[in-house]
Amino acid sequence: MKKIINLSALMLLILMCGYNQADEQKKVLIVLTSHSDLGNTGKKTGFWLPELTHPYYEFVNAGIKVDVASIDGGVAPIDSNAFEEHDDYHEIFLNDAVLMSKVIRSIALADINASEYQAVLFSGGSGPMWDFPNNPDINRISSAIYESKGIVSAICHGNAALINITLSDGSLLIKDRRIAAFTNEEEASLGTTDIIPFLLQDKLVEQGAIHVNGEAWKENVVVSDRLITGQNPASAKKLAQAIINKLNGV
Repeated sequence: MKKIINLSALMLLILMCGYNQADEQKKVLIVLTSHSDLGNTGKKTGFWLPELTHPYYEFVNAGIKVDVASIDGGVAPIDSNAFEEHDDYHEIFLNDAVLMSKVIRSIALADINASEYQAVLFSGGSGPMWDFPNNPDINRISSAIYESKGIVSAICHGNAALINITLSDGSLLIKDRRIAAFTNEEEASLGTTDIIPFLLQDKLVEQGAIHVNGEAWKENVVVSDRLITGQNPASAKKLAQAIINKLNGV
């Protein structure tokens, strides 16, 4: 009888440990654009695939759960130009039914409960320049996560999400904060300076951010406490690693 009681206690302890591990699993939200028109050019845009895949696989490999949302939910548009550049993660993504499903059935941002996440990452591509600024759900989710001691992050054009995020005290999140974001030089090299609604670098500075210019198309990540930003696609993996380190208290 005593052995049966001890065995039952051991099983209960194992189950409790399992629940604790599940409860402690970190959770990150990656937000994609729903905008697919490149201004009035007749061309298509969307999110830049490596700015999803590089962070996503870093998070997953670190044991972090990842949800993928978009402004409108449903199919998030991929900028097809991404496939013209070699990237080892392209093939992985195309054969990953789980991540593919997350993109095709992305969660509508309005349905996101911010309290479930310890970090949010706004992915880039030209699309965010149209539907990230002034979005009420971006403001709601970002301010809630940040004020709950979580992390707000963005990569490349995804930094457009940060422009008007306002905290509960009325201050802008980026005011007097160092930010790495897509530069005017990089925009000009794409030939899109006169196509996008505004120049991201200029708008961030206008809103009080300290824009930290790195070399064009080279890795540049800036950690400003719990605001973590990356300049361009080359910065996506390092950005995720910085988020992981911050989540782990490193």
